[in-house]
Order: sequence, then C-alpha cells, then structure tokens
Amino acid sequence: MTFCLKSTIIKPEKDENINNVVVLFHGYGGDGKDISMLTLSWKRHMPNTIFICPNGHETCVINPSGYQWFDLTNDDPNYILEQSLKAEKKINEFLNEVKEEYNVENKNIILSGFSQGCMMSINVGLTAEQSFACIVGFSGKIINIENLKTKKRNNTNTLLIHGDLDDIVSPTHLLEAKDFLIRENVNVETHLIKNCGHHIPIEASSIALKYILKKI
Repeated sequence: MTFCLKSTIIKPEKDENINNVVVLFHGYGGDGKDISMLTLSWKRHMPNTIFICPNGHETCVINPSGYQWFDLTNDDPNYILEQSLKAEKKINEFLNEVKEEYNVENKNIILSGFSQGCMMSINVGLTAEQSFACIVGFSGKIINIENLKTKKRNNTNTLLIHGDLDDIVSPTHLLEAKDFLIRENVNVETHLIKNCGHHIPIEASSIALKYILKKI
C-alpha cells in the first residue's frame, strides 16, 4: 500500500510479526529519513515493531529540500493554528491507512516526534477517539492550549523531553505543557536534559526507549 504521506519505513528483521507501530514525525525542514535515525538504537529492543517516518505534507518554505507540518514564516498564532489543523487532518488520514495496512489499533501505535513533529504528536494523539500506546515528544510544545482543551478526547500516556539550553523552542514550554496535561488528567512524565540545545541527545533517546518499552 502507498500511504498518503511518503515515508521511510524500517521493518522488523527476520519477518517478525508486527505487533506495534512507532510513527516518528520530523521537525521543521526535516524529513522522515532524518528522524528515522532514532530507530538505530531502538529497533533491536523492539523486534515486533515497525517504524514509519513520514515526510510532512508540505515542502518547507525556507528549506525546499525538506518538509514541514505547518508554515512558520508567519508567526500569527491564528494562522499557525489553522495550518496545524490542516496537518492534523492529513496525519489522521495517514494513521488510518497505517492501521488498515498492518491490522493494528491506536493502542498498538506510539506517536513520537521532534520539535514541530512533537507538537503534531501531542495534538493528534490527544484528540483521537481512542488512546494510543503513548506519546513521546522531544523539544516541542502545545501549539494552542485553548484549542487542544476543547478538542481533547483521551488521556494517552505522555513523555516530554526537552533540553535546558534550547533556544529554538524554549524549555518553558515543557513546564507549560506539563501543567496543562496534569490539569487535564493525562499521565505525563517530563525530563529536562542538562546542557542540551535543540536536538535529541543519546540520553533523551535512551529515556524514550525505556518509556516506550513499558507501554507496549
């Protein structure tokens, strides 16, 4: 099956049965191949898991060789929300295709992402009718708290990791998201990585892997 979003796919070795799906959403200007690097240290611990890393549905405005989930050249919050909702719709279409192709349900799917991909993981993950296995977000934030509050439909377990030196997405957004999720009865775990900027260090990858293994 050809998915509506072109994807980098890492299948289980030795034709293992697929019991779980990890969907990895890249950051602004990246692509599925970029974010798929996380699977190098994860896949040997998850033999019955397929990793799917889709490209954003739009070519990145400032980096035409990469992709975006929503445009960031206009910083108007209403515009960003509008564009992110378009991305949500496309991602939900994509996830329905994944569920049909691999005969899995939301409870078998881990949503994870970096930066803009983290933002989409949170929005898509918490607005679905059924909970996902978990949400794992790196260096992101909640795009629009008021909008998410009105649309939230489940309490998917969530892990958020952020670098304390992040100068692209401020680590204050980690605390803001944690506060909101606690108030909304979401079981949330957060980690602030010391001396870390806007990237995913080995420490963060290891924390994420341990968390995921508890949820599948």
